[in-house]
Amino acid sequence: MAHGGLDDEVRPEVTGDRPRFRRRLDNDETLRHRRVTIATAAEAILLGVRPPLVYHVIAVLSWPILYGLFRLRARGRENLPATGGYVLACNHISSFDPWLLGLPLWPRRWLRFMAKSELYWWPLRLLLESVGAFRVRRGLGDLDAIETAVQLAREGHVIAMYPEGTRREKGLVKKHEARPRSGAARIALEAGVPLVPAAVAGTDRLLTLGPLRIAYGAPLEIEDLRADDDLRASSQDVTERLMARIAELEASL
Repeated sequence: MAHGGLDDEVRPEVTGDRPRFRRRLDNDETLRHRRVTIATAAEAILLGVRPPLVYHVIAVLSWPILYGLFRLRARGRENLPATGGYVLACNHISSFDPWLLGLPLWPRRWLRFMAKSELYWWPLRLLLESVGAFRVRRGLGDLDAIETAVQLAREGHVIAMYPEGTRREKGLVKKHEARPRSGAARIALEAGVPLVPAAVAGTDRLLTLGPLRIAYGAPLEIEDLRADDDLRASSQDVTERLMARIAELEASL
């Protein structure tokens, strides 16, 4: 399944005395990727704020499974903005997290999330785009994916992000806690939309048919940082507060 978090930093490669960025090494490749990104962003936005038919079908089929078989309980839905775009930032313990995170928003809203480019092969690409995904080149500081997410949020979409960057695995909890990704905060700050923390539990134990739990927290207060010229520093500050709030929500499940 797709993974949303990413590090918005573009790491320089140094040659001699002059640094150069990997995404600019090949002008032809950069131009080609820019054309693909613009087309992908346009297609993503044209899908609309309301869920498409395929999303409705999947949600209808998923509803009895999640609420019946897995006894899903969601709390804090009153904290979710009723209209307008926002960033929904969550812990990441399983490939099924977007499935759980988005269903309580249905039928009025749907999640848009980043999916690694390796998953974009036919026919999986059609399914990913139908359920709200857009492409990201993970590990390359993909600024194009950030720009697409910012544009979607401004258009009124709900953007799912995972600040841990990838699925959390046993023995790697401290690694993820030590270096959270600031993409979620950056998107919210640039787009001027609310940043909502969330936490899920149980998606890493689906085979046991244990209960699924999700908690949505109140949006973080970040309005005072949106006019800050130092976006990187502001994003890091907001990310620290965000991770602390996600940890509180996760501990409460």
